[in-house]
Order: sequence, then structure tokens, then C-alpha cells
Amino acid sequence: MPDLGAVSILAAAIVVLAAAVMSWLLWRKRSRRKGRRQTNPAADYAVRTDWNAGGGMLNYSSFVYFDVDRDGKYGAGDRPMAGIMVRLYDEAGKLAASARTNNAGFANFPMSVKSRKAVIRKPGNWRFVVSVPPGWQAKSENDIQSRRFMPLPGSPAGMVSQEMLLPVGLAPPRRVSGRVAGDGPATLSMSGDGHVLETRALAPGAVFSFDLAEEADTVSVSGGGLERRLTLSPYSADLGLLSPQRAGIDTDAALETIDFDDVTSRSLRKIPAGHAGLAWRNLNAMARDFTKDSQGYVNGNVSGDHVLYTSSGLPAEFICERPFGFHSVMLSAAWLASEGEVALIESWLGEQLIASDEVTLSALTPLHYAPMLKAVTRVRLSTKHYWQMVVDDLVLTR
Repeated sequence: MPDLGAVSILAAAIVVLAAAVMSWLLWRKRSRRKGRRQTNPAADYAVRTDWNAGGGMLNYSSFVYFDVDRDGKYGAGDRPMAGIMVRLYDEAGKLAASARTNNAGFANFPMSVKSRKAVIRKPGNWRFVVSVPPGWQAKSENDIQSRRFMPLPGSPAGMVSQEMLLPVGLAPPRRVSGRVAGDGPATLSMSGDGHVLETRALAPGAVFSFDLAEEADTVSVSGGGLERRLTLSPYSADLGLLSPQRAGIDTDAALETIDFDDVTSRSLRKIPAGHAGLAWRNLNAMARDFTKDSQGYVNGNVSGDHVLYTSSGLPAEFICERPFGFHSVMLSAAWLASEGEVALIESWLGEQLIASDEVTLSALTPLHYAPMLKAVTRVRLSTKHYWQMVVDDLVLTR
């Protein structure tokens, strides 16, 4: 009597083999047909005559940018944002898909009337919603946009919209933060276009964080031996510990910005000793979009196309035997997965530790850390949980 189990296995194997043979024959037939087309010179640049066929797949994209000048318009100085969540809703209001913006600032939604891989698969009204980070503003006032898609045979995806989504510009709140040491009171002034907008008293031992007005372009500290002045950036600023024992940079000192774009014209290079007259330890220069989904490398890049990062998240240093002024630097978390990572910045003059500040990092926007120390010989950068830190626009005095 035959073994029914063996017979079943043999039958299944025959079916699988037959299916494989049929697939191979179909592939061979298509390949031969394609080959015949390619061998016909008349078809090399043929004008299309059949516009009824088609219906491939095409990305429909939402573009999100960091609104550097906060004017709600995408301009030359604005920069694409990576890692911003965008959600797609169908005509019934049901969530159809979500996507984060890539390194170029685009959240892509495949559309097609035929492909099952597409998320926009039929004509109608579709709504695109940019998830604005907490506390941020959509300066372009268009974080929610709707578009109507209509069928169009012969188009790449088989349907089209008459208008592309408009760029969405985001801007974070700006604050100035720090801590106060010393015995005497001091005053922090926030100014814009040469006029004082607001003043705040700084009590000894205070930890402060003040919102900055849109028009604020300068903050200054006076009294208690804490004199400082900082030209504000589009990002929040942290002044570290304000102490009379920390000699500040003269307000009229010439500033030198190191932006790391001249380290290499390629994608990645360990920064060599001697660059900008400093010794460097465990810091690599990298093109901002070198790695996939590198949110903090893109968003932490404030000028040019390259940033530094702490290799493998390990502590890093820049050093010079001759004292230099450490004015400020832009610091970011490298990945959204490390949002809220705590960075420690330590500064030495010779063997003496003269400053030690902790700041909170974001992968969405840099922090303008500005201790404005008059003389240091070594600065050490580290993170509490050993995530990579992104560094750009280091400002020194010599």
C-alpha cells in the first residue's frame, strides 16, 4: 500500500516545480519581447502614440523646511528638515499612511491607480497634515493642506492633482537660558535693532530661561562681574554658568567661525590634527545627508553641507597649547531616537577645569551653546548615554 504522506509531498513538489517553470517561461517570453524591441532602431526614440496605457507609480511629496528667517516663505537661507512626521488622510477622513521627511526634506507618498504598493490609489480629496513639534510654529500657516486627485490616462501614475503641495516652514520657540553664580545681582537685556526690548534681573544662584521676542537679535549681561554680549541666532541659546571666575570674551573681540566644510570635499573624513590650528580627538567631519534617516545631522547643519560628530558617541575634544577664546558652538542630537539626550561640555585652562555645563540636545534643532570663555586650552564634549552629538559653527577668538 503506498505511503499517502509521501504521495502528498511528491504532488506538492510537482505543483511547486510546475509553477516555477511557468514563471521562468513567462519571464523568458517577456525578456525576448523586450530584447526584440531594443534591437529595433526605429523604436529607440519613438513618439508615444498610445496614451491610454500606463499607470505606474509616482511619489507625491510634502516638503518641510526650517524657516530660518521666520518669514513663512521658503527662501535661499532656509534649510530642509529631516524626520518631520506627515500624515495622509483619505476622503472619508481615515488615516491612510504616514511618513517622515527624508534628508532632503520630503515626505513621500507613492500614488498609482494600479499598484497595490501605492498609498494614494484612487482619485478624490486627500489631506496632508504635518505634525508640528510641540511649541513650534508653522510660520507658513499651511501645515494642513488638501489636494484633489483626478484620473488622467497616460500619466505616470494614472491620476494627477492640478497643484503641488506648498512648502511647509517650521520654526521653534527661541529662549535664552543659563545659570548664575556670584554674590551680586546682574541684569540680562534683550535687544532688537539697537533698542532694548526687555530686561530681566538675574539673582545669584538663579537658573533662568526666558522667551525671546521675534525681533530680538542680541542679549547682554551686565553687573556682578558677569559681562557678556551675544548676537542671537535663529536657535535657542544657553549661556552656561555665568560666574565672575569665568573671564568673559571682550565684547569687541574678533570672532572666528569654523564651519568644517573645508575639512573634506568628500562625504566623510576624520578631522586631522592641525585643522584650524587645533588638535582634534574622536571627531569626524561628515556631509549632512551621508547616512540614511540622519535627522540630527541634517537639522544640526546650520551652514554649508558638513558637520562634525562624536564618533561612536564617545567623548571628544579639541585642544590647543596656546589659550584661545571659546565663544560658542551649535550642538544637536544625531538621531530622533536620542531626543532629549544630555550633553556635558567641559573646558580647561591648562590642568584647571574652569567650566562644566550640561545642556539638553534635540535632533530637530541645534542649541547655540555660548559660554564666551576668554581663555581655554581644551574643550571636552560628551553625552550621558553615549549617543552621537552633532557639532557645527564653532566660534573662537585667538
